Amino acid sequence: MILVNGNEDSALDPRDRGLAYGDGVFRTFPLRAGKAVLWQRQYDKLAADSAAIRIECPPKQLFEADLGKIAAAHVDGVIRITLTRGIALRSYAIPATANVTRIVGWSVGADSSGSHADGVRARWCDLRLAIQPALAGIKHLNRIENVLARSEWNDPAIAEGLLRDVNGHVMGGTMSNLFLLRAGELITPALDGSGVAGVTRDVIIEGARANGVNVRIAAVMPEDVRAADAVFLVNSVIGVWPVAAVDDTTWGANPFAERLRHWIKNAEIR
Repeated sequence: MILVNGNEDSALDPRDRGLAYGDGVFRTFPLRAGKAVLWQRQYDKLAADSAAIRIECPPKQLFEADLGKIAAAHVDGVIRITLTRGIALRSYAIPATANVTRIVGWSVGADSSGSHADGVRARWCDLRLAIQPALAGIKHLNRIENVLARSEWNDPAIAEGLLRDVNGHVMGGTMSNLFLLRAGELITPALDGSGVAGVTRDVIIEGARANGVNVRIAAVMPEDVRAADAVFLVNSVIGVWPVAAVDDTTWGANPFAERLRHWIKNAEIR
């Protein structure tokens, strides 16, 4: 089920700037029992990312009306919200006036974190992310780097690939944020040059700090990953995936994964 500006089965105009230039932003998150999980946080991120690229984010109530239509037909699944700058004549110049295109779609739910309780296998991607501070952390529609990185493997035993930037810093997975555990401290990459700052990443950082666990947001190199006591991949749909291996580097089960899941659950019920 897909709603375009609140209407089901509406076609997207081929002149839309989201198609022409990737001129827009998006969010992806679960729908459970008819409720959008961590909805306020997702909307706040959507609004902040929109503002960063100078798109006016529609009021929350419009999205809630769309979500209500979807929930009436599908109580569980995955929601993707896409905002584009809308329809405009061919030009890179931002139009003086624009009617934002609002797309809210539903799909069947993906694997839950429980499906990979024993850990997932990951690999190092060959593709290197460009550095662009103006877009760092934003979930914009220009995701061709992630598409090409994900095309590097088709082995179903490999769940994710780790991305480095052109300077060799580890930024996260193709679809996930990264956390390392070392000597009781959580470390997550600084996303000041590339990457996406996800809602689940924020929740874990806040949960750790609220519970006396030190979190360091810093540059991460491949050797830091290899030296970690445990490695975790997170996003709003998968929750927490412990990493069992990245290529030839392996880790055993670590109970800290349950703490991360607990912090996410607490944020969901607040």
